[in-house]
Formats: sequence, C-alpha cells, structure tokens
Amino acid sequence: MKHAQATTITNGRLVMPDGEVTGALRMSDGLIEAVGPDVAAHSDDQMIDAKAQLIVPGLVDLGVFAVDKPAFHFGGITRAALMPDQSPPLDLPSRVSYIAKSGKPDLWVHPLAAATAGLAGQQLAEIGLMKEAGARGVATGRHWIADSGVMLRLMQYAAMLDLVVVSHSEDAGLTGDAAATAGEMATRLGLPSAPAQAEALAIARDIALAEMSGARLHLRQVTTKDGLALVRAAKARGVPVTAGVTPAHFMLSDLATGEFRTFARLSPPLRSEDDRKAVVAAIGEGTIDVISSGHDPLGAEDKRLPFADALAGMAGAETLLAMTLTLVRDDVIDLSRALDLLSRNPAQLLGVNAGKLEAGREADIGLIDQEKPWIVDRRKMNSTADNTPFDGQPTQGRVTALFKGGQPIAD
Repeated sequence: MKHAQATTITNGRLVMPDGEVTGALRMSDGLIEAVGPDVAAHSDDQMIDAKAQLIVPGLVDLGVFAVDKPAFHFGGITRAALMPDQSPPLDLPSRVSYIAKSGKPDLWVHPLAAATAGLAGQQLAEIGLMKEAGARGVATGRHWIADSGVMLRLMQYAAMLDLVVVSHSEDAGLTGDAAATAGEMATRLGLPSAPAQAEALAIARDIALAEMSGARLHLRQVTTKDGLALVRAAKARGVPVTAGVTPAHFMLSDLATGEFRTFARLSPPLRSEDDRKAVVAAIGEGTIDVISSGHDPLGAEDKRLPFADALAGMAGAETLLAMTLTLVRDDVIDLSRALDLLSRNPAQLLGVNAGKLEAGREADIGLIDQEKPWIVDRRKMNSTADNTPFDGQPTQGRVTALFKGGQPIAD
C-alpha cells in the first residue's frame, strides 16, 4: 500500500490495554507512530478531530465463513480470519495463497488452513506448506475431528509449526443432524435435538490432546456451562487453551427459536438460559478470550426452509461491535476488556502486528460513537445476506471512521 501523508487524530478517548486515556494518535508509513495524552502533530499532518469519540484498534474477526468487505467495514473489522470451509476447501497451499492476497489494501484476510484433506477428518493436509503460503492457523472447519489419533497428530504438527489449532467443539456422534439443543423448547417445537453435553465431551477430548502435545488450542465457540467449566479448569492447570464465542450465545437463548425463525438456526444451536448466563459470566471473569462474529451470510435458498432443513449460520459482522458494547453498558466488562476480546487477543492468536494501540503496531484504527443509537434492520444491511438473529434489535455504538494501514476506508 502506498502511504500518503501522516495523520494525527486528536481529542479522542484512546482505549488502551490498561484503560481509557484522553489524547491523540499519530499514524505514519502505515504504522502507529505515537499514541497517548502528549502526542503532538507535525505541521504537515492531516488532522482529524475525534470529538471525544473512542479511538480503538480495528477489530480482528477470528473465524468468518465469507469475505464480505462492506459488512466488515460497517462493523469496524479490518482483519478477518477465514475458515477453511470454502468451495473448494482451503486444503492446498495455492488456495491459501490466493486467499491471503485477497481483500487488500483495505482488508487483510488471514486464511485458516484446513486441518485435513477435504475437511473429511481423516488425512492431515499439507499444513507446513500452507503456513508458508500464508495460513495463520489451522482449523477443523464446521465439524469436529472424531478420530483422536488424527487430532493428536494434527496438534503435534501444529505445535512444531507454532500454529494455533481452531477446533469446532461438538461430538458429531451425539449431534448428528440436530437442529436444536435438547430441552423443553426442542421438545415443544418437535425439533431434532442433541444434548448440550456433546460440547463438553468434545472439549474434554481436545483439551486432553492439547495437554499431551503442547499445542495452542482455540475452541472457536464455547457455549455451555459444562464446557466453560472444563476450559476454566484447563487454564488453571496451564494448558494453552483459549475460548471464543459469538454474540448470539450471550445475547440469545433457545427461546429465540420459538417461532421457528431460521435466522436463529445456528451452529452450535442456541442453548438454555442457564447456559447463556454462564457465557456472560465467563466473559466477565476472563474464561472467554475472543468474541467473533461467526459471519456466515446465507440467502433465502438456504434459510427460507423448515427450521430443521435450513442451514445453520448468521450474518454477524455488522452487529459484532454493537452487541459486545451491550456487555460494557451492563457492567459485565469495561471498554479495555471489550477491545481485548475483539482485537488484541485474536491478533495475538493469529500472530499479526495489530489489535492494540501501541507505537509500532500497524495503523488499523477505528473511531466509534459509543452512544449512537440504531436499530438492526435486515432490509438495510451491508452484508451479502440478511440472516441476522438480531433483526429489530435496538442497540448503540457505531463506527464513524475506519483506517487500514493509516489510510481512510471509504464508506
């Protein structure tokens, strides 16, 4: 990217790792040059008055299923880690290389390599070559690898390459074709369901293998009380495990499936209210490390079907920031912790020089009006599809300006 004149953003509320500071940020040659309360602009800088808005690192979305640039930019996302579940899957170096070069200059796409050939869960893919081609992690895709021998070899290989292993945590032997979590709602609606314990069983196995191999394990979505307890205990033992979640699982419970609305058909399925509350508590205490969008835009041909037949997935990029800010307004977390979850932690897992307001980091920066009210309206979405479970939800917090490598991203 060709770098233009330096830019200084003044009069902002800088969201730093250790708290909020009033000050300025200077960007030059694609990097953050200086940040803090005493930053002075140069005479030839482009000047931007933040007008007391938040100055934050661009969001790093760990685990999207489609590159959807307008939706990402609306939501303040400057980097996205793409899951390998593409057509064809990201199981060859040439495919990974192509994805790693896409999106630039105003969006960095970080491919996650397929763990196994064809994502079939049987034969390891060429992970080393895919790392050389640009893969920032290795992922099992939408499914769990049932063969423990294959998963152990994957983790041993990933540990040698220092690649994070991103795992889907549901035991397929229990979930089958389930569309809901077993319980009162699934029974009342007559939906095929699976026990919530399918998640805990998968997590327990993967944590044990991570402990054996020393691999960095990221559980992309942990959505149940039992699963969170396993993660909490593993962290206390020093296992290199991190956990993620999407806003749907801390905002919604299986009550949202009550009208058979397929926008609430998700993977993992929505859980009980007790599990939802456990997720909120885990975010507050630090057991959850990453909040991601799980962005998976699906059209009418995939969603305008009976609930059990519809594909699972939601368009989550545009609502990721606003839904996370609800946790700040509810005093579950503060702003610094919110940006850890949305930017710093995922950037660290992927090994990219971003996600933090610090001199020397890449200048991926957002300005946020924290109090700006808006209503999620699927008819007005920037995404390639409108399958949001938050349709009609009043919320607050909007990105008003976004910079990638120090350069403004046009609306």
